[in-house]
Amino acid sequence: MRKVIVYIAMSLDGYVADKSGSVSWLNGDGSDPENMGSYPVFIETVDTVILGYTTYHQIVTELSPDVWPYESKKSCVLTHRPHENTENITFVDENLVDLITRLKAQDGKDIWICGGASIVNQAIKHNLVDEFCVTLIPTIIGGGISLFSTQETEQKLKLVSTKQYNGMVDLVYHRR
Repeated sequence: MRKVIVYIAMSLDGYVADKSGSVSWLNGDGSDPENMGSYPVFIETVDTVILGYTTYHQIVTELSPDVWPYESKKSCVLTHRPHENTENITFVDENLVDLITRLKAQDGKDIWICGGASIVNQAIKHNLVDEFCVTLIPTIIGGGISLFSTQETEQKLKLVSTKQYNGMVDLVYHRR
């Protein structure tokens, strides 16, 4: 069965974006800038990307305005805003639980919850995440959008791997 994976980066103090919503600080310490870490291997394991509208908007206006970076993947953007679908991007006004349940029932590779924090926290709340890959960025930003919000229940995890590159650390956890 397909796994649902949260693959995301956060500052050392737990934020996915700074106070203005920027992610310009998302980079390593410069010790090995050509090293892409786990991303090139990870992206080949997924065929579906789930993201919220804010993350989608940031990608198309700031991070990659000229080309959709997940062109070969099916992208599901959760939004209440009306948008016209494209060949690879579907704008979905659907409950996250229903969406993930429907996607997991289909054949395919793993499913990536790309962001933002609200989508990640909804998935955690409903126990939908099979694997977490959190990249710690060697930066303390002092405030912004926290990756993990207060949860109603504890979720126990098992560390399955770590990888260090360019001053960053990938922490991979599975649910226990």
